[in-house]
Amino acid sequence: MAVARFARSATVVVSSVVFAAVGTTHAMAEPARGPATDPVAVRAALERTVAAGAPGAFAVVRDHNRSGGTARIAVGKASLDGTPMKSNWRFRVGSNTKMFTSALTLRLADQGRLDLDKPVRDYLPDGTLPVGWGMTVRQVLQHRSGIYDHSDDLLEQSGEETTSVFEKRIRNTVYTPSELVALSVKHGPQFTPGARYSYSNTNYVLLGMAIAHITGNSYEETLRTEIIEPLGLTHTSYVVPDREIDGAHVTGYLTNDDRTKPLLDSTEQNGSWVGSSGAVISSAADLDRFLTALMAGSAGELISDESLRQMTSVLPTSTANVSYGLGLREISLSCGKVYGHGGIVQGYQTQSFATRDGGRTVVVFANASNNSAVTQGLTNTLEPAFCGTKPPTAPKSQRSADPGPAGDARTGSAVPEVPVVDDTRF
Repeated sequence: MAVARFARSATVVVSSVVFAAVGTTHAMAEPARGPATDPVAVRAALERTVAAGAPGAFAVVRDHNRSGGTARIAVGKASLDGTPMKSNWRFRVGSNTKMFTSALTLRLADQGRLDLDKPVRDYLPDGTLPVGWGMTVRQVLQHRSGIYDHSDDLLEQSGEETTSVFEKRIRNTVYTPSELVALSVKHGPQFTPGARYSYSNTNYVLLGMAIAHITGNSYEETLRTEIIEPLGLTHTSYVVPDREIDGAHVTGYLTNDDRTKPLLDSTEQNGSWVGSSGAVISSAADLDRFLTALMAGSAGELISDESLRQMTSVLPTSTANVSYGLGLREISLSCGKVYGHGGIVQGYQTQSFATRDGGRTVVVFANASNNSAVTQGLTNTLEPAFCGTKPPTAPKSQRSADPGPAGDARTGSAVPEVPVVDDTRF
């Protein structure tokens, strides 16, 4: 079925009440389905994230069911100049961009302009991929294409980015999508397409190129006209290769390779090295609106029901309790499965997830990267935000001890750890 152009009036708008701000926490009403958020445990997880090295962190939890409420919990600083963390400011979303790119790809499939099970090479400019490379669009969306991740070459390692390489190759150097793909192609196919999962940013650079080739417009223009403007995402943009973030925004900090040195302000950077795989700028409110339109929008509002079914049909990854569909990650929490994506780009990391019916969305954010403890702390926020899990209280004799990276020293309870995926950079 073809996707109809959606009007701004179709945007899902739910009245909300702000229940929490810096310094205080109040309970949210329980949604029609599922457990209530545990704001005390959410705050504890955010505070652990800051203690691990992030200047600040926040969580925005929105219920679109009976309560219709929003919880905003922020701790720490939006900037080392002392500005408190602001949960309504803009930031770089990293690989949350992949959800936007996937939605654009599926819109083209709904319109009959692209077949998910044909080679992605058929939808690219001639010569982009070698003759004989038959990985399909679906396999590219699933990270099962066997295409090498070009970012491993740029960062000189698999794992977290480094300050030295950031200044040398990332902050100012402008790459074209075709240059990024060429970096990947020289390594040849890594395995038979479809054989296994292997996260590769090059997959979504190729999809951005396919979108531009099919539509005749740039990725930026297509994103703006097909998603940003129709959904009223007033804080979302794709400005590659510009380095600045317009408007009020959180300052991002890259943890120095030498931990004795101060954090590096990495806010200004051009995103060309990740492009359509990771260079979108947005806000928590816009990510909520996008996820809600994707998961709970009326049929055809963003993609067809069949495309959403395929998008959420997942296959295993190398991380337990984490699976991957078509640009959406599925995480199994104690109260059920949630769908969305994570993103880490120099100075910023975000996790954006929703229940399958779109009834609850959670966006958690920290303004530091190159620090695995920050990543784990932030990811641990998802469990109390979605499930409100309250494990048994530790004996009084143990409460004065350090409860560990996921615990809450004030209550003695521990927030269950959520698995951190293998692609911790993005």
